[in-house]
Amino acid sequence: MLLERLEVTPDELFAGTGWEIRPEGACKADRCVPLPAASGGRVDVGVLAERLGMALVHDPEHGLWALGPASGGHALMSAELPELTLPDRHGMPFSLSSLRGRKVLLVAWASW
Repeated sequence: MLLERLEVTPDELFAGTGWEIRPEGACKADRCVPLPAASGGRVDVGVLAERLGMALVHDPEHGLWALGPASGGHALMSAELPELTLPDRHGMPFSLSSLRGRKVLLVAWASW
């Protein structure tokens, strides 16, 4: 996406990248990345590029910015952990789904 400025309207962003601005942030299909509140109804492309791992380069001679595609790895498809069943400390099977709706901290340890 070529830009003349680093602040764009939500409609311009959607037309150029497919990312839609919603209350939860920038979204594409089921993926959403939180963004700070838009200033004057405009989206800060620099913040968006940083959060999504998009390349953003400036050509000062022509006064243009180029925003590349999302490089992946920064926006989760969901915040849900897949089903996982492991033995508890007594050897009985324990499923993480039994904790659904609660905040859970997973601590993993390995000797190597």
